[in-house]
Amino acid sequence: MADTVYDKLARHLDENIVGVPPTPTLVKILEILFPGEEAEVGLAMTFEPKTLEQWKEAIPEKAASLLELLPAMARRGTVFTEQRPGKERVYRLLPSIVGFSETPFWAGEDTGMARALSPLWQEYFFDKYGEELERGVPLVRVIPISDSLESESEVLPYDALKEKVESSSYAAVAHCPCRQMMRYTGGGCEHSLENCLHFGSMARYMVEQGMARHIDSEEVMRILKETTDAGLVHVCDNMLGVLTTVCSCCPCCCAFLRTMKLGRDSLARSNYVAVVDAGACVGCEACEDRCPVAAIVVDEHDVAVVNADACIGCGVCTASCATETLALSRRDEIAPPPELMEFVQARIKK
Repeated sequence: MADTVYDKLARHLDENIVGVPPTPTLVKILEILFPGEEAEVGLAMTFEPKTLEQWKEAIPEKAASLLELLPAMARRGTVFTEQRPGKERVYRLLPSIVGFSETPFWAGEDTGMARALSPLWQEYFFDKYGEELERGVPLVRVIPISDSLESESEVLPYDALKEKVESSSYAAVAHCPCRQMMRYTGGGCEHSLENCLHFGSMARYMVEQGMARHIDSEEVMRILKETTDAGLVHVCDNMLGVLTTVCSCCPCCCAFLRTMKLGRDSLARSNYVAVVDAGACVGCEACEDRCPVAAIVVDEHDVAVVNADACIGCGVCTASCATETLALSRRDEIAPPPELMEFVQARIKK
């Protein structure tokens, strides 16, 4: 059987640094995301930003339609667009993450598209896409809760989230795609939805397309405090000096945490590990219940015991410890997140 435009589009999108391994399920997803002519345009586009006129030159057979198609694809969430001061508007393809796996859900609207995509993404996440999450180097890393560290001097520069948020040029908050997908497929949890944080040009795109709302750094920190209190795990880009996204993840819905439970290195652990003051522990089991990766158990002596190899260093357990028995301690071996080119080369090599 001859390849369809969607088979070709799947292979084309898989060429990105964050790819999408082609499967029949992925083709069904793309049929929803790229209807009609949009599939042909997507196949001809790249991840390099170009102006409308440049895309007309690159795709002459669609030149008459691009004025309508490119903004439509931007609204649908398959094409990124921005217009910087004094510059012409540009367009480029979006990858899967951060991108078209999330765009139909960010606005938090219960739509037919969101409901149709949810079971397909759930199937795809645990079929082939888990391989993509860990390819070469994980896409995201855990950020430790700073007030759970043994001392403020323990905070490594790339984990100083408050400073990075305050220095960001623009911030926006959207609704969590993972929790919505689970709810639309009969699962999920009761955790709040509007806490998916984005920064910089992606945040501006999301607000412009009605997928998110603009917020200031004070509201960012309020949301992070609320999600910390709720026991959610903070993860961000796994690249040194880069902050485009901060997710607040739960183990029941998050694609990264759920695939990690299946044995994949789908997220990078922080450089910290939970430690227990055994003499002060009362064995209440709150930390055991709260740990998102089942790295803590209360033993026969009613003392919490941490599996250091399984611990992701998030600090979620510390917030539930009434006796302040738990804290995060810096690991003996420190591994900073890779620089941008290291990240790219690791994923290309793999």
